[in-house]
Parts: sequence; structure tokens; C-alpha cells
Amino acid sequence: MPKYAVGVDFGTLSARALVAEIGTGRELGAATMDYPHAVMTRALPDGTPLKPDWALQHPQDYLDCLGCIVPEALRLSGVAPEDVVGVGVDCTASTSLPVDAGGVPLCLHPAFASAPHAWPMLWKHHAAQRYATRMQAVAEARGEAFLARYGGRISSEWLFPKLWQILDEAPEIYAAADRFVEAGDWIVFKLTGQERRSASIAGYKAFWHKRDGYPSEAFFGALDPRFARVVDEKLSRALFPAGSRAGGLDEFGARLTGLPVGTAVAVANIDAHVSLPPAGLVEPGRLLMILGTSTCHIVLGEQERAVPGICGVVEDGVVPGLFGYEAGQSCCGDHFKWLTENFVPRALADEADARGIGLHELLTERASALRPGESGLVALDWWNGNRSVLVDMDLTGLMIGMTLATRPEEIYRALIEATAYGTRAIVENFEAHGVRVDALYACGGIAKKNPLMMQIYADVLQREIRVARSSQAPALGSAMFGAVAAGREAGGYGSIVEAARAMGGVDCHGYVPDAASARVYDALYAEYRTLHDLFGRGGCDAMKRLKRIRDAAVDARNGER
Repeated sequence: MPKYAVGVDFGTLSARALVAEIGTGRELGAATMDYPHAVMTRALPDGTPLKPDWALQHPQDYLDCLGCIVPEALRLSGVAPEDVVGVGVDCTASTSLPVDAGGVPLCLHPAFASAPHAWPMLWKHHAAQRYATRMQAVAEARGEAFLARYGGRISSEWLFPKLWQILDEAPEIYAAADRFVEAGDWIVFKLTGQERRSASIAGYKAFWHKRDGYPSEAFFGALDPRFARVVDEKLSRALFPAGSRAGGLDEFGARLTGLPVGTAVAVANIDAHVSLPPAGLVEPGRLLMILGTSTCHIVLGEQERAVPGICGVVEDGVVPGLFGYEAGQSCCGDHFKWLTENFVPRALADEADARGIGLHELLTERASALRPGESGLVALDWWNGNRSVLVDMDLTGLMIGMTLATRPEEIYRALIEATAYGTRAIVENFEAHGVRVDALYACGGIAKKNPLMMQIYADVLQREIRVARSSQAPALGSAMFGAVAAGREAGGYGSIVEAARAMGGVDCHGYVPDAASARVYDALYAEYRTLHDLFGRGGCDAMKRLKRIRDAAVDARNGER
């Protein structure tokens, strides 16, 4: 009798549930739901305004999605709930929630509903950048060893800058929180009734190390004396490896999902990291690009090396026995969404409607007709800051070469090219510091739906790119970890390596670089690097000065209300 696993992927804008067959990886049913509150960047649900660079979510959205998509995916699959042996969950990170002693998010208490600091801060919440910058300066001055494992930089996308922001700006929220929990860990808690924090999430987003643990109280105290005991007072030192069993579904989790009480639930994972096994990538030297709202670049290695500008290297962080290296770009799909929502002429939208296609499809079609370099444009991929290799969220977007003749499809293609240039900078940075990148792979909806983008990447990077067979790699990866949590005796797997070899794989064809296009892109990439270093390494701080002027203007406007 076949057995099955359910994976639930909590992304930036939506959640997806997938039912997969153990042994074959066949995807039998899937359902998706957008978060009702999306990403809150301008105001809270009650209208309380938010300052620039804030990005919050509503925790009830996670539960509402679970209660909708898991039963629907089961219905579509035709699988009997009792034949599901395990559930896995992945989520964006660091996305943290302040909760009370019972695990209820503070924002759900009426007393805190209008307090922005009481809401979950999404990974792309960049308002904590000044705390990240100060934290980095203190770590450098103290010679903290952990800093090298995170590329020598600290990002506002990680946990501790956000917690310090809350302590400094809203100490009453910090004091009221019994603890802070990553969204993925909180979802697992709601499913099982047990808090089992992920060692992988803590490793990549909270400076935790397998042998050294968290940074010392002395370090946190040097930031702020009130922050010295943040780990013991607001977090937990009990962490659990990826693939381990967090518990079984309790009565609440069973009602929510439609699965039997006691069904194994895996410890939470990060959405990007869980995507390697579905592509069958469990060996060193194979870099996977997870293309979505942002992009993560994950590659496995056999040794721990210090690589400037990466997001972290964590032992067992992706696959047991290997070191998982992470880098990334804070803006990928968001680039293209921004353009289509704000800067496309009505005539183009009308044409797409008349032809029954989407704007992305129409712009991709038109951009495909352009030759490399034909637009005369070069862009920097920093519309949401730079995650790697500069690790600076105060950097902003730039497009150079525009004229009165510039068309939307040219801008669209230039943004695609910019993300490819950013990826090339990341790959070159890995290789320059001793991390092998022998082959390139991609996954995600963009990788499956946009051949133009994949061909541009192949041409810019001058390497073949293979695409994961599954269009839902994170959800499939979570299902695989759910099968590992169930174990062999229940019909699952003994390890994620075993699961990857049985259920993972890539498409039979790849994208091969075109030599003529690659030569043009070499010249364009040189221009990108000139701009990258000028604006990103202190040659011109105009981007940061403009943000300061903007922030002062916003504060003045809000003060007039």
C-alpha cells in the first residue's frame, strides 16, 4: 500500500500544500492560498501607519491557509488521510513573532493590535538596518568569531537586529513578550502543541553554531545591557536538527489539516534550504538558485570556510554531514512585479487582456525579441537592498542608459539581466574563497515558466543550468522531510539523502550558454561591476543620503497628522 507525505510551503505572499507519494515523488494534489493580509508595508489592519522599510505579516493568515490548503490538496489528490505518514513545513526566515506564555502572538491581543513592533517582522523588514550596522561594528571591535561565518556582515533580515529594534524602540513590547519564535517554529507549535525550534533556522538567522552555540552574553550586553540575556530570557537553547520529529498532530492540528491525530510533523525548515533535496542535490559543489520573490543561492561543501558577504555557513544546515553555504539577492520576482504594477502603459495592459495573457508573459515575449545589449541599459538589482555580497539593505535600485525611446520590455529585460549579474557576482565570490561551484541548478515557478530568464542566466554565467523537475520544490522538500520525520517503520525514510535519491530530480534538458551572447554579457557585466563597486563600496553614498532625506520627510508628514 503506497504511503504519502504532505509538505506546506509558507512563502512571502502565499502558502502552498502538496501531497506527494513516498518512493516516487509523484505530486498528486496541490493547493495554494494568498495571505489575506499579504505583506503589510504601509499600515496595520486597523490603519496604524508604518514607516518606510517595514514589512509585517498577520499570524492568523498562516493558520487560515493551513485550514484551507491542506484539506484541499488532500481532496484533489484522492489520498486517504490515514495513508499520510508525515507532514513537513517550511517558511521564510527570519520572520519572528513575539508571543505570550501560551504561544499567542502579542499582536492578537487587543492591547497590542495598534503596536507595529508586536506583529511578525517578515524577512524583508529592513527597518532594523541601523541596528544591524551597529551590531556589526560591535562584533568587529570585539573580534567575535561568529562574524566570519556570516560573511563578516550582519543583515537586518536576520533575527537579532529585529529583536534589538523592538527592545530599543518599544521596550514595553519586548518586556511583554514571553519569548520570540520564528514563524516556521510557531506553525509547527500550532500543529503539535510542542515548541521544537529548528537548529537550521537558528544557524542561518540567529548566529547559532553546532559546537559554539549562540554568541556570548557579553556580546549581547555590549550592544545594550538589557539585551545581555536575550537568548535565555526570550529564545531557547533547545534546538532540533532538520528531519527530526517535532511531534505528532494534536487535536487542533488534526482539525486544521484534516489528518489523523499523531501524524508525524517534522521540525521546520527554511523555504530555500528545503529545496535542494527535491532537485536531488545532496553532494558538494552543486549550487541551487531558488528563484522567487527574492533569490537564495545554496551550495554544499565539505569544510567550513570564511566567505565574505555570504548569509552564513552552517554545519548540517541543509544535509547532515555537510556544510550548507547561503548567499542571495533580496529582490528577484519583486522586481518584475514592481514594474508591471507601476510602470506599464495602459496600451500594453489592454493588449495583454485582448490576447488573454498576463503582462509578464507579454513583456517576456517582447523582451525575447531583443538582442543582448540592444536596450543600452544596465541595472543594479538592489530594489530591495543587497543581500550578497555587500550585505547592505540601505542600498537601492539603479537603472542607467534610459532615453525617451526606452520601452517597458527593455526595462523588463534589464531587470532580468541585473539579477543574473548579481548571481554571477555571488558565484565568483564563492569560488574566489575556496567554495567549489561545479554545476548550476535552478528551481521555483520562475525557473519553470520563463525560458528567457534561464537562457539569460546561462549566457551571463557562461554555464549550463539545469532546472528541478518539480515546480513546487519547497513544498516537495517539506513533504520529503515529513517522510523522514515519520521514519522507515512508518513507510517514510531514514534520512533526507535517501529521500532525495528516491523522490528528487531535474528536467532532462538544460539551458546551454550561447557564445555570441556571452561575449556581449561579459562587456555588460563589466559595467555592472563598475556601478556595483561605485555605489556599493563607498565610492558614492547618494543612495543612503536619499534614504535619509526620504525618512526625514516621512517623519515630518506623519508628525503633521
